[in-house]
Amino acid sequence: MNDFPYLGFGVGLRTVHYPYILEQIAENRASALAVQWFEVISENYMGVGGRPLYVLDRVREHFPIVMHGVSLSIGSVDPLSREYLTQLKALAARVQPAWISDHLCWSSTGRHSVHDLLPIPHTEEALRHVVDRITQVQDFLGRRILMENVSSYLEFTDSMMPEWEFLTRVAQDADCMILLDVNNIYVSAKNHGFDAHTYLDAIPADRVGQFHLAGHSNMGTHLLDTHDHHIIDEVWALYERALQRFGNVSTLIEWDDHIPPFEELLTEVSRAKERYRALEQKLARPGAHAIPALAADHRT
Repeated sequence: MNDFPYLGFGVGLRTVHYPYILEQIAENRASALAVQWFEVISENYMGVGGRPLYVLDRVREHFPIVMHGVSLSIGSVDPLSREYLTQLKALAARVQPAWISDHLCWSSTGRHSVHDLLPIPHTEEALRHVVDRITQVQDFLGRRILMENVSSYLEFTDSMMPEWEFLTRVAQDADCMILLDVNNIYVSAKNHGFDAHTYLDAIPADRVGQFHLAGHSNMGTHLLDTHDHHIIDEVWALYERALQRFGNVSTLIEWDDHIPPFEELLTEVSRAKERYRALEQKLARPGAHAIPALAADHRT
């Protein structure tokens, strides 16, 4: 059951925007930020003090916070890091996030980080391995987490099932949730030649707790997930399809490089809201096939 709260539309909390956000908060204009929540990169606030935690504490006084990790390396064969999990749990106790997420990938070997989010072979052995590790993490944290689908550029010849089946079975067997990155689906679909709609239609609706939207780079021979561009029309169309299938799922705009001014970032937030409202109006027409969770919710 998807019992995760609906937060609306959010953005990532990035250092370049600290001054602007703090100024709005100090002048009692938090609502002028036109977002409803912030997602933070967990590792940026773990085991540290000073300005990052000060800013985070100030922001969380006014907005819900979600913690999003990049170093869990759930698919690695290295032992889970007790130190990492302890720091993650301590940060969660301080921040009280709406939820915690990370990526369905591996990013370390021999206890050395490769600083990338690498895909997992879609095999029964890998499935059991990942499910066991997610279960351990959830037991340690005392909460369910969300796992995000990553973009990929190569496939494993040993894979026995498509990515959407692997992701679904991980979520069901580990009883975790899914952070569905719509841009990553599009990027991987173009790189590997599968149908992005087939992917969306295969994901169980009650397992999706959050959406990610972002821009990417077209390298000619492949697409690269760079989070440094505006979202393209094809990804917006896929997002609309996701809204139709999954309903009112909290949506986050990611922008991690060549980060624009906050006001420009809000144009992407506005575009996401417009698509939500348009679909809501469409479903409200007589004879339309309504999605109850979406049609009944008017928080924007």
